[in-house]
Amino acid sequence: MTALTPLQKLWLTETVRLREEHAGPLDDLEANRLARTAGGDLSTRIQNRALHLAERDGLRAALTRWLQGARLALVLLAIVAVVSGAGLAFAALGNGLAPVNVFWALGSLLGLNLILLLSWALGLLFAGEHSASLGRLWLWLSEKFARDAKAAQLAPALLLLLQRQKLNRWAVGVLVNSLWLLALLSALVILLTLLATRRYGFVWETTILGADTFVAVTQALGSLPALLGFNVPSVEMIRASGDSALNIDSARQAWAAWLVGVLLVYGLLPRLILALLCLWRWKRGRAALRLDLNLPGYAQLRERLMPSSERLGVNDAAPEQLHHVSGGVSELQSAGALLVAIELDDQHPWPPKLSANVKDAGILDSRESRNKLLEQLSRFPPARLAIACDPRRSPDRGSLALIAELARSATATRVWLLQAPPGQALDAERLGDWHTALQQLELPFADCAPLNWLETGHD
Repeated sequence: MTALTPLQKLWLTETVRLREEHAGPLDDLEANRLARTAGGDLSTRIQNRALHLAERDGLRAALTRWLQGARLALVLLAIVAVVSGAGLAFAALGNGLAPVNVFWALGSLLGLNLILLLSWALGLLFAGEHSASLGRLWLWLSEKFARDAKAAQLAPALLLLLQRQKLNRWAVGVLVNSLWLLALLSALVILLTLLATRRYGFVWETTILGADTFVAVTQALGSLPALLGFNVPSVEMIRASGDSALNIDSARQAWAAWLVGVLLVYGLLPRLILALLCLWRWKRGRAALRLDLNLPGYAQLRERLMPSSERLGVNDAAPEQLHHVSGGVSELQSAGALLVAIELDDQHPWPPKLSANVKDAGILDSRESRNKLLEQLSRFPPARLAIACDPRRSPDRGSLALIAELARSATATRVWLLQAPPGQALDAERLGDWHTALQQLELPFADCAPLNWLETGHD
């Protein structure tokens, strides 16, 4: 799995906070322990805790699927923009059988763009994040394409995270202006293609306005394109085009150049400048994103992640299901072999005879002994770990969670299901429950002592 960016780490942290805020505290004993072991300031520890919970509960995988859906939604919006831009160009020039009304063509190419540009600018100034209808559409499509129930928590977390630095407006600005830039670029390409392959005549028509008005408007609009080298029709051409389309190539070329220049200067360039401005503000604000440690969800983690004194005996709600075990996940170098037992009674003599290279971790029969061992394993993970269990006891959720947590601290783990003491017999149904539970954890198990494996690494 690819490494997370700083924004994605903050995003997942905020998602975990929202999840705990709505559904209650998560089973985070192991996550807190790993975050304390990794060290760092409170913000770093909160992120490490959240990333472990996100990995365990499938939120990171949901984020990957959400990002895939977001890219697919962006591609779909880009296709719509390209098709829409092409439609604007065809609507502006028509089929070439009738003369082109230059101001109707200009309205077709730039009218909707100008209205929505003003609407976005006013929304940016007065409504901020709440005017981003296209942004909401993109988030909605991203969630639908992700097709993951857990991904539903990601979009609200992202919005809350970005709102603290008012980054929503700039993110949406990049999206909106980039899509319009793509649409206008598509319109420009189609416009040039049509002008290169068809013969168009250009006219202007009016009932209540005079010719001088059109002359002034045409020259005013063409002044900036003229600085870039685009031709502007002369006064005589403009006046003559009010009666009928001039049947001379120079007039056609002048009007065509004027139309292309106006589309480029008043359509594409403003969108390009705004997209780059929004992108600059977005990158600048994204680098300044931080967790708000004053939020209740983060403030209450301070004592657990940066305790003034180590506290034991914390009672957490049991998870609905045990989480998958994967060995060798520690970044620390693992070495040696360790044998540990869980809740054995006096009928089992302990420990068995061990070689010098196998260490005995004793019997875990209290929360204090469990936490002490887990803290040690987080610093010095063993290469091989054997866990001895008494199969006369039921495989309750707490014991299985402890086995899973111990197994995640070692490179390789085996479970030793002890034989019954002399004169007693194992319950077949209960033993089957142990087998089923350990198979779900994907941990190897046996009813004989794995001492040779502990000593040598093989059977």
